[in-house]
Amino acid sequence: MTSVFDHGAFAPCPAPFNFAAHVLAAGQTTPDKIALSILSLSGAERWSYARLTEAVLGTGAGLLASGLEPGDKLLMRLGNTVDFPLAYLGAIAVGIIPIPTSSQLTEAEVTKIIDAMQPAAIVHAAGVPCPKTDVPVLTTEQMKDWRTLPPAPYDMGDPNRLCYIIYTSGTSGIPRAVGHAHRAVWARQMMIDGWYEMTAEDRLLHAGAFNWTFTLGTGLMDPWTCGATALIPGDGIAPKELPLLLKRHEASLFAAVPGVYRTLLKQPIALPKLRHGLAAGEKLSDHIRDDWRAATGTEIYEAYGMSECSTFISSSPSHPSRDGALGTPQKGRRIAILGDDGPCPIGSPGVIAVHRDDPGLMLGYVGAPEATAGKFQGDWFLTGDQGQMDETGQIHYMGRDDDMMNAGGFRVSPLEVEAALIGHPGITEIGVTDIEVKEDVRLIGAFYTGPEPLSEEALIAYAEPRLARYKQPRFYRYLETLPKNPNGKLLRKALKPLFEM
Repeated sequence: MTSVFDHGAFAPCPAPFNFAAHVLAAGQTTPDKIALSILSLSGAERWSYARLTEAVLGTGAGLLASGLEPGDKLLMRLGNTVDFPLAYLGAIAVGIIPIPTSSQLTEAEVTKIIDAMQPAAIVHAAGVPCPKTDVPVLTTEQMKDWRTLPPAPYDMGDPNRLCYIIYTSGTSGIPRAVGHAHRAVWARQMMIDGWYEMTAEDRLLHAGAFNWTFTLGTGLMDPWTCGATALIPGDGIAPKELPLLLKRHEASLFAAVPGVYRTLLKQPIALPKLRHGLAAGEKLSDHIRDDWRAATGTEIYEAYGMSECSTFISSSPSHPSRDGALGTPQKGRRIAILGDDGPCPIGSPGVIAVHRDDPGLMLGYVGAPEATAGKFQGDWFLTGDQGQMDETGQIHYMGRDDDMMNAGGFRVSPLEVEAALIGHPGITEIGVTDIEVKEDVRLIGAFYTGPEPLSEEALIAYAEPRLARYKQPRFYRYLETLPKNPNGKLLRKALKPLFEM
């Protein structure tokens, strides 16, 4: 047997189709139901489905009135507020292509995105880094006035047309612009069933901020697609305060990266309404899973995916994982473990791959057709991560096929970090990797050579304006030489043992 798991094709996306119309359709039958609660320790800001839909379509009308047209790109430089999903869905509703970005990006990083994407406009919140540019800038104050405008009609069309663009780091060290079609949200129904097992009665609390794509999808779009209630912590909520909010707001589902679960387990937890937890972004350890079960009496169900295809392997209450496996491919997916000559035998390690016909798979890297083509082996999209499939379809994660790092759930390319730091006049060579400093905790570290050791304070100050906070090294080590192979190529894996030296 070969390592190919074929659940059969998922139901085709209807046409004409609009991502935002699909997300908001279920809520139209319960207009007074709470779609979103933004949580604070003193209460909550609540949005009904009627108010949410009005604000989304009003925002779409405002964008059109500002001179944007269907097919234009809109760069989003917004903070952790409701403006983020309103701008995102409002743009999509009227056929404008949003480019959501992390508020942690620096002006230099945003400049590169502007140069590459040539957006027609930028929607910007005060305090979020954004360079001076000739591109028209729309403010959050303007956005607030749009919310009550007469609703714009949905721009219905081909489900395969470009819908939105998100950025991910690639193994080349260049952050890639990932283009997704409107049908991507149709495909998310596979994870709603195969990971969350979510219904309209659920109340899902996502630990992340509005402006993180994990929150945007799992925390907002998917609950709204089901007609459920999304719970999002507002600014200033510390992880240690999440158990109180989970209990007070009767969350039935909780989504977070594994590191958040680890933080919550440092205190007593009582969550009588919680059905189960959801984890993604990095591998969930058995240690955290077991401790969570002992503390709460509930399970954590894990999912594996990436920006190019969201999540497509998962465990769920109906199909729990075994022996530390990630889970199984979701119903409707076709997944394989590939070697150099095609699918591997069952039980053999190889690269986790997704069939090109998957409706959730990206259209491609925007403006980089060669990079897109390079990710395919025949009809299979290569994730770059190693896995092993057993005879039941359970897939075990075996590590990354490249040197990609994981910083709190964010995949970070070491080449991007190295490129940002090599310009320092005191650095001759540099190698960056992530180090497991204690169980389940990984930090990005930089190892460098130069005329003499540099102060860590100076290196931190150099990195700060050039890299988002999550991409910045947490420690620096001076070395006489960097470990290399006979051909002179840096051996990043050989850096890890040098951490303690």
